[in-house]
Amino acid sequence: MNNNGRKITSKTLLILTFTVLFFSVTFNSPANYSPAIRFDKTLTSSPDTIPAAHRDSIRPLPSLDTSYRNIHNDTARYTTIRVRYGRNVDTPDYTISQDTSSGIVNYKASDSIVMKVHSQEVTLYSKAESKYNDATLTADRITFNQSNNLVIASPSQDSAGVVQGLPKLVQGESTLVSDTIRYNTKSQKAITQHTYTVSGQMYVHVDKMKKITPEEYFGYRGVFTTCDLDTPHFAFRTNKMKIINQKMAITGPIHPEFEGVPIPIYIPFGFFPLTQGRHSGLLPPEFTSSDQAGLGLTGLGYYRVVSDNFDVIFRTDLYSYGGWAIYLTPEYKVRYKYSGQVNFTMQNTKLLASSGADAFQSTKTFSFNWAHSMDSKARPGTNFSANVNVASTKFAASQLNNPTAAYNNQLSSSITYSHTFAQKYNLTMSANHNQNNETRLINVSLPNLSFTAPVTYPLQAKNFVGTPKWYEKLGIGLTTTIAGNASFYDSLFTLKRALDTFQWGAQNSIPITLALPLKGPVTVTPGVSLSERVYGRKMFRHYDAGRNKVDTDAIVKGIFQEESMSYSLSLATAIFGTFQGFGRNSSLMGIRHVIRPTFSLTYTPNFAAKDWYTIRTPYDTGDLTKYTPTRRVSYYDGTVYGPFSEGTFGGISFGLDNHFEIKTRSKTDTSSAGIKKTTIIDGVGFTGSYNYLADSFKLSNITFYFRSTLFKNINITGGTTLDPYQHNAHGTDINKYAWDGKSFSVGRITTGNLAISTSFKSAPIDQKLEDQKKAAQGSDQLPMTIEEQQAQLNYIRQNPGQFADFNISWSLNLSFALNFANQLQSDYSYKTTITSSINWSGDFNLTTNWKVGLNGYYDVKAGNMQSLTASISRNLHCWQMSINVTPVGYTHFFSFTISPKSGILQDLKINRTKYFYNE
Repeated sequence: MNNNGRKITSKTLLILTFTVLFFSVTFNSPANYSPAIRFDKTLTSSPDTIPAAHRDSIRPLPSLDTSYRNIHNDTARYTTIRVRYGRNVDTPDYTISQDTSSGIVNYKASDSIVMKVHSQEVTLYSKAESKYNDATLTADRITFNQSNNLVIASPSQDSAGVVQGLPKLVQGESTLVSDTIRYNTKSQKAITQHTYTVSGQMYVHVDKMKKITPEEYFGYRGVFTTCDLDTPHFAFRTNKMKIINQKMAITGPIHPEFEGVPIPIYIPFGFFPLTQGRHSGLLPPEFTSSDQAGLGLTGLGYYRVVSDNFDVIFRTDLYSYGGWAIYLTPEYKVRYKYSGQVNFTMQNTKLLASSGADAFQSTKTFSFNWAHSMDSKARPGTNFSANVNVASTKFAASQLNNPTAAYNNQLSSSITYSHTFAQKYNLTMSANHNQNNETRLINVSLPNLSFTAPVTYPLQAKNFVGTPKWYEKLGIGLTTTIAGNASFYDSLFTLKRALDTFQWGAQNSIPITLALPLKGPVTVTPGVSLSERVYGRKMFRHYDAGRNKVDTDAIVKGIFQEESMSYSLSLATAIFGTFQGFGRNSSLMGIRHVIRPTFSLTYTPNFAAKDWYTIRTPYDTGDLTKYTPTRRVSYYDGTVYGPFSEGTFGGISFGLDNHFEIKTRSKTDTSSAGIKKTTIIDGVGFTGSYNYLADSFKLSNITFYFRSTLFKNINITGGTTLDPYQHNAHGTDINKYAWDGKSFSVGRITTGNLAISTSFKSAPIDQKLEDQKKAAQGSDQLPMTIEEQQAQLNYIRQNPGQFADFNISWSLNLSFALNFANQLQSDYSYKTTITSSINWSGDFNLTTNWKVGLNGYYDVKAGNMQSLTASISRNLHCWQMSINVTPVGYTHFFSFTISPKSGILQDLKINRTKYFYNE
């Protein structure tokens, strides 16, 4: 009988034995560092049996999650300590200690990371970095002790003894750089040794600092400065201090020092505002002196932040002889909606009198400026803007410390509101003002209303196919305007006088155009223009032989209406020509000339004949047998829109424009990039007209113009008007061409202007710094009126040393202006007035830190220097020094200023100012 049961061989028995031993050994051994360790021993399963030493301790191994360990670029090792609260499906069933960290600690190092499990300590070596909540700590060595939540950061020295890896703690907006940092991750308090920190523009060096909160620090034996050097040029030293980050710094007794040398000036306490952005505060004054006004304090005031969108500046000037000035400047801004600024000035200028019974000469003046602009995206289709500049006519001349203000004799203002209806029709309302400070005449124009309808094509089909018919291009438009104005002298101003001089008018213009199809290179455009004007008054004048003057008989108010019509046919084309015969070796490849002639036929009926009449002038000899000077005048002279021209016009209008440019090639660059086109004359030409139907003076005045930009730096513009007729001794034209006579003449030049300007400067020493400056200039800023821009330029001319740019080695700006006109005077005679001037400004670096500048204004016609200002600037790294002298000008001015560059200490300066007023 055979035994069919399985036999247990020695081999099988060995396998079974090994399996039982393996499972018995590994049954309670978690793999891959399980996040939970279960206490299944009967002696430790109850919380009451846990040793006291471990009740409040942190178990290090469960909190280590090595699944986050990684190596990046083989240079740094990253480890994350994660701590979890509460219980859920992934939480172990044991109690977490109450002193466990509240967040995740991420750390890395480029050399190595050493963990000491028994002491719960982690040490990072070389370029160590640890992040906990919003705090980031970097150093050469960082040690983290998990049992007491203490982080210690320290630097190291290389073989040459050079310190590297200084500890740096960044939390929120605060940064600390120290020799040693001890930081508690739970309380977020820290103690540092030899600390360097920056708050706004203030640099702080402290021997020992204690960090209480992310915003509050206490320091022992420290210095405040705005100099960014390790050894600052100047500082304020104190033994006790408290810093509230981005708000303020408060110290105990404090004294300044320069280059480490203490200055024997002690202050019982120090207060340094560190607030970023806008904050209220006092504005300190500057000391000035004048032989005419006495000693003075200028700029004393207060800056008040009313809200996020509104603030106001109040300043005052006080002088010992009794003069004063008050400046009130509110400013408002609502982002994406509108912004504006108001400047109101009232001044009482009291100067020593050079003659007369009174010892002093007093002048009370005022100035009001308002600038407002509206964001185009705020209300599409609607816009409101204001540029108001109103002042007493003697205001500019009464400013003591502005040597160029007296030369600004023109002021203008405008307030405009516009709205577009149905994306087609536009309504504009405006008010304008201008005044001449020399003649003291003020003109106010309001209200001004304008309604514009776009050109419509009534014969055009709504749905057309193919090429439109020629008559479908017939277009009709409409422009309606209403205006009123008043003129008066400021010395004679009364409300009644202003109302008496007020007048109004209206005008309708209906252009009718027809765009004919192009035939070859010539564009043909026929057109009809209808105009209507409504006047509010009519003026009657006559010649008084007894008093030899023209008197006004009466001004009749009412509603008077006149019309005008004209027909035109315009032709325009362009002719191109190129000359290239300069040889193969010449850098000049060719000259291109573009000619644009214009020609039009115009007919205008004499609808205004009834509005014109002839009067004799004050040069009448009374002998009617001899030549009697007369002049044609209109009933509507001096009205808002003026009269229509008299006479029938049936003739031609002509013009010729020329454009020149050259093509050059580089001798070193033979590619297409070496070929360059340069415009040498942007435009030069003339315009005029000839009236075939006129009985006299058929040829109009000829206007010539020229404009060009040479070498991309020299701008030239010019123009003149040529009168082709002869004239009598009184300047009045006679019906005889200038070239009809014994001597040849092309005519008389009645007006002309020439302006030449250029600007040169060196390349920036530091291009990156120049780019940052341009980016800052392009930031969002409030609009500036023309007068504000002029005032800013005047201040820069007066104090050029304060605006010295040492990054530009040298700069030069030159401009020349010439204007002349043969103008009709009030006695009906003609007088030629000429103005000519040269302006220049420039500076250059004597050395890296010394700059010299010079600004001047020379009156060519008068042959004397009107204004001259010289400046010397010294760059003192964190300080700046400037000396400004105005030896020639309406006022003579001298100032010496030395002050820190930082805006936080801009009022901590030494200033000496003295000026002399010329009556």
